[in-house]
Amino acid sequence: MHGEALIGAAVVNNASWCDAVCRSHGQPGAFSARLWVGARHDLEFYPNAISLCPDVTAVEAMAARELSRRYAVKDSFARLDLAAEGLALLFEAEWIACSPESAGPGDPGLSWDTVLEPGELSGWERAWARDERAGRPLFRPALLADPRCVILACRRGDDLIAGVIAYAAGGVTGVSNLFGAGLPAGQLWPSALQAVAARWPGVPIVGYERGADLAAAREAGCRALGPLRVWAYDPAP
Repeated sequence: MHGEALIGAAVVNNASWCDAVCRSHGQPGAFSARLWVGARHDLEFYPNAISLCPDVTAVEAMAARELSRRYAVKDSFARLDLAAEGLALLFEAEWIACSPESAGPGDPGLSWDTVLEPGELSGWERAWARDERAGRPLFRPALLADPRCVILACRRGDDLIAGVIAYAAGGVTGVSNLFGAGLPAGQLWPSALQAVAARWPGVPIVGYERGADLAAAREAGCRALGPLRVWAYDPAP
């Protein structure tokens, strides 16, 4: 899988993951040929609309917005300017991909296990959030029953020191929510990619990153596929 097919698969994979998270909260979205839309959810970090093809218009992306509610759009191909619609640009990032062979041998000093129990998942989320988030959990136990989802934890003794989520959809494996407590990026990224590749051998790995995380991903063997943007609107209090 190369070029446009790979970026298209990365987009579909990410939309499928977003839908899985929303579905686990009882708020599934809806897919069309051009968009994924989950207009009613209010989950932090997750958009309400995701473009699935490059020629999606601003009118299409904004059709489900309610002015009284938060609304975020993931412009998967960085083609839209939604400032005129009252949205602010939150960030820009790059889709990334690597072949399983490019993931390298990983670090023999790090061992990754699958999170299987709700109590483990709660501890994993606290480690990912560094105890900075309050309120309802973002990652619900329903995700543990999804055969396409694997949540991996890396432990040193009794301490959870790293984690990553892998989601299989669209013919690729998407990685997200990678974190490591005190691990250098040059150790964390290759090890996490190898752990994901071991779960779905031979399947391309995709995701998106920005800043230092993008640099670390590329150093670990990922290549940039193209840009994306995330826009958001919050109603006045």
